[in-house]
Amino acid sequence: MPADFNQDLLRIARQARGWSQTELSARSGVSQANLSKLENGLIGPTDEVLTSVSEALDFPVDFFFQNDRVIGLPMSVQYRKRASVGQKAIERLEAELNIRILHIRRLLDAAELEPELSLPRLDVDEYGGDPERIADLIRRTWLVPSGPIRKLVAWVERAGCIVVHCDFAALKVDGFTVQISDMPPCIFLNRNMPADRQRFSLAHELGHVVMHQVPSPEMEDEANAFASALLMPARDIRPHLSGRRLTIQRLAALKPIWRVSMAALLYRAKEIGAITDNQSQYLWRQMSSMGYRRTEPPELDLMVETPTVLPEIVRLHLEELGYGVSDLAQALRSSEEDLRALHPLPGAITRLRVVK
Repeated sequence: MPADFNQDLLRIARQARGWSQTELSARSGVSQANLSKLENGLIGPTDEVLTSVSEALDFPVDFFFQNDRVIGLPMSVQYRKRASVGQKAIERLEAELNIRILHIRRLLDAAELEPELSLPRLDVDEYGGDPERIADLIRRTWLVPSGPIRKLVAWVERAGCIVVHCDFAALKVDGFTVQISDMPPCIFLNRNMPADRQRFSLAHELGHVVMHQVPSPEMEDEANAFASALLMPARDIRPHLSGRRLTIQRLAALKPIWRVSMAALLYRAKEIGAITDNQSQYLWRQMSSMGYRRTEPPELDLMVETPTVLPEIVRLHLEELGYGVSDLAQALRSSEEDLRALHPLPGAITRLRVVK
């Protein structure tokens, strides 16, 4: 057995395909008993077994010879996952996460991120348990103009984070963040969500990056409070929510301006005392009767903000470093099909330089 065979990556590859050990055994001809022993590090793979498993899974053999540590899902995913989500779906999510992290780490070997903005780490307990205060400090640190944040993805990427759109259609997961010591923070968002919800989820995950080095039971509520304050600072939005009667029509008019959902605006109005409890309850009932708590009017849909940093790193390899698609797949120890599924064609940005 080669010293650097990583049995955890055999499990990750199997789970990425959504297969049980029994299914992989049937497809590869390797007994389930041997697969179980391989995944648990009790035996080593022969060349014949490696070839059979590799071909069945459509992962190159050298995929299994990477020394990267496999990681589990972040605590925030555990808080948000729904009871109706099956174990196989959770396993596939964990497998995709690990494969994406492997790809990002390899891609960053040839490109250096140069953050334009600082990314403070501010323990929420040291700021009186006040996420709104921390959100205000982030806006001030980044010199964000007062009012709505027009392009949140761009601000977050300028601060050195990598934002990735993923297909979480089978899971009730809005997004999550992975923070590993040798990598920039990676924020994964469900691309199946409406644009306003993507923006709120991104602000929520930024809150985790800034405030939560150690998980806590309060972290989700704190990240929501941070996101609300970041996107809708009380001093800026209060005049739009008070001083005149707040109606469903008014919420609809404010949505494209503040680029958040009508529900987020209504919640914020109550949160900052711009409306009374009775007004809030009345508007929520109206939202429910019109079906807006489930789906807001499609004519108010916003344009999705597309991440640019990771696609630019891929473009750098393909256009400036002379890689073909097959070359890049080989460098990432991936199949071409998986490469195309995980890395759509990028747009261009200019904040990267080739590492000599």
